[in-house]
Amino acid sequence: MGTAIGVTSGKGGTGKTFLTGGVSSCLAALGRRVLCIDTDVGLRNLDLVLGLADRTAMDFSDVLAGRCSLERALVPHPDMKGLFLLAAPQRPLPDAVFSAGMGELLDRARTMFDYCLIDGPAGLGAGFRFAVGQADRAIVVTTMEAASLRDAQQAIWALGDLGITRRHLVVNRLRPRCLKKLGATIDDAMDFVGLPLLGVVPEDERVLLAGAREVPLLLAGKSRAAAACRNIAERMEGRR
Repeated sequence: MGTAIGVTSGKGGTGKTFLTGGVSSCLAALGRRVLCIDTDVGLRNLDLVLGLADRTAMDFSDVLAGRCSLERALVPHPDMKGLFLLAAPQRPLPDAVFSAGMGELLDRARTMFDYCLIDGPAGLGAGFRFAVGQADRAIVVTTMEAASLRDAQQAIWALGDLGITRRHLVVNRLRPRCLKKLGATIDDAMDFVGLPLLGVVPEDERVLLAGAREVPLLLAGKSRAAAACRNIAERMEGRR
């Protein structure tokens, strides 16, 4: 039985979608079957990060509404064995679709995949609850900016209200020189939000280049960000 992991941040601009795609790609490279689920309705970008924008015909609303099966809606990656995408709708949905819930869909997905990574929308509203409410655990993504850390703390409290107690922190877009000038450390971030650290991803221009080319970061050549995502994937697998 697989594990469903909600990836959230509280605010936009932390690189949450990039991290979802990067870690998912690395897990697939380690031999796991991985499903990326984009739940950012109307603002989906995970298909671009994975290089699958021209392959998505169905989305999760089609599955919830019974218009197609989960298997039919999945988009396999042509170059990365074991990596699949379930896209979000490009237009807003009526509330009735959200009331159908994500629980049954995830129950089915857990039987098919080792990992289901759910890329939720920014904010802590109904979209947040729909995306991560049925997850087994959560990854909270933040930068070292004060506003981002405070919003991450709010996301952690909201996850607790949903009963999700297995939570880890990822510090993304780290700039060591800037951190040094501020006299801050990663430990400060961990202490502030109160979560154990899963990984640190440095600021890396290759992320922008890969995104512009619509190519998964792992296939865009060696980079510090890709290596950091690989480290996170290996920690998720229980490796040192």
